[in-house]
Amino acid sequence: MQHPLAGLTRHNLATELTAGVTLLAIAIPLNIGYAQIANLPPTAGLYALIVPTIVYALAVSSRQVVASPDAAAAALVASSLGGLATAGSAGYATLALAQAIICGVMFALLAVFKLGFLANFLSKPILVGFVGGLALDIAVSQVAKMLGVKIDSGGEFPEKLVGLVSGLGTLNPWSLALSACAVAVLVVGRRISRVVPWALVVLVLARLAVVLAGLDSRGVAVLGEVPAGPPALTWPVLDWSLWLALIPSALALTLVTTAEGLLVSRSYAEKHGYPFNANRDLLAFGLANVAAGAQGSFAVGSSTSRTAAMDQAGSRTQLPALVLAAGTLLLLLFGTALLADIPSPAIGAIVGVAIVPLLGVREFIELWRQDRFEFGVGAACFLVTLLVGSIAGILVAFVLALVNLAKRAASPAIDVLESSGDPGESLLEDAPAGSTTAPGVIVIRLAAPLFFANGAVFTAAAKHAITAAGPARVHHLVVDMEAVTDVDVTGAEAFAALKHWLVTHDVSLSFSRVRPTTLPRLSLLGVLSTEAVYPTNRAAIAKLGAERPGQASSP
Repeated sequence: MQHPLAGLTRHNLATELTAGVTLLAIAIPLNIGYAQIANLPPTAGLYALIVPTIVYALAVSSRQVVASPDAAAAALVASSLGGLATAGSAGYATLALAQAIICGVMFALLAVFKLGFLANFLSKPILVGFVGGLALDIAVSQVAKMLGVKIDSGGEFPEKLVGLVSGLGTLNPWSLALSACAVAVLVVGRRISRVVPWALVVLVLARLAVVLAGLDSRGVAVLGEVPAGPPALTWPVLDWSLWLALIPSALALTLVTTAEGLLVSRSYAEKHGYPFNANRDLLAFGLANVAAGAQGSFAVGSSTSRTAAMDQAGSRTQLPALVLAAGTLLLLLFGTALLADIPSPAIGAIVGVAIVPLLGVREFIELWRQDRFEFGVGAACFLVTLLVGSIAGILVAFVLALVNLAKRAASPAIDVLESSGDPGESLLEDAPAGSTTAPGVIVIRLAAPLFFANGAVFTAAAKHAITAAGPARVHHLVVDMEAVTDVDVTGAEAFAALKHWLVTHDVSLSFSRVRPTTLPRLSLLGVLSTEAVYPTNRAAIAKLGAERPGQASSP
């Protein structure tokens, strides 16, 4: 087990500490914004930067991934808890704690049983659609905040959109001006230098504007008093019915974080050549989420943007995360008074600019150009997530993933070679040019496992190959099993029907290149019985062509 600060040396200590200060400047304003997205107090976002961050940094195998609530997770928390409790109430906050703990348990189970592969079902189009739907829902709330328009942030997207449009008459010009300046600083500043923490610059300048110009007395909403002090140990007390009601949303959070978190961990580990352990990273997410639920925060995932910022800053260890935790604790102990006058439009601008890449506009354009079906999968997931809800979105995501998988598995590559003795003659146009077999022999190769989605397709291809060549000319069928790594009951039944059809047409059956690891399974399901198993070479096939039908030899 590698040391949590592996890679730290006296030569890069200054770089890592500087990166930690940069991370602190980035994370504090964003986490305050994410807490507001989740309809939780600012302290919920700040508490996530202390104990959960320390626990994750000490347990994870990745040297760079930053753990934190993010915009998509915060939106999922809000949409899933809104129907169970009133946003901003004590009961709502308790549900958020319980949800984080359930996420932690699920992460731990994924790690223990090595089930992280389940996240692979969330393909790129599904993730783009799901996160994009959540991002657009967030965008409406942040635009309302930037304009000074009050809407029901706990409602569904159509309700928020109607509330925003109908409330434009109550727009606050000071809020609009402040948020416009904030967006300009963030966008232009990023082009000037990506090293400068522009979000922190915006918060400082916006706070000065509120204090010096008295904007709070002119209708500009401010953050308000933030309780001082470190996070306290707590535990959510709920009825079992509410714990059960939180499971679907916790599962959605867990799977999305698993897919994104492991992808980010693996990519940076490969980029910089250090070891990566997926199960250990899942366990680290589990411990961080339990810690979040036990000390007043909400669900924690991986932050792609902050991880990228740390990589650009030259960080290659988890020391910046520890600096972040220490700096946030000092802020909560001695500096909460500085947060009270931060204007909500500025926070909305920071979060709004941060989530623009999550809308997935470029990704959708690329999907449209590359694969229309995959584009449709992403678009369907986007619309369901946006219009119906996050839980429905993740359910549709899994259904679409299975449909996509079945669609591709139902059309496997099937190579068929046959010859009546004329060199170069092949049955299928896509067969390799010049490929021939012995007279009277057809070789067929399935480039996939044999299972319910392709069993009928394979048997139909084999029958077509024989009938197209003329049953009187075909005496032997050889099935090349090199690419068949598994077989299920339905696939075996389809193969049994093919064997019966071959007998009625006086065609013998043989196998070649059967994987030793699949032999027991093939025998158990009756795919292999007394038929011959041949190595794939011209001599064996020529031997088959010289034999009379029904007299296949043993290998």
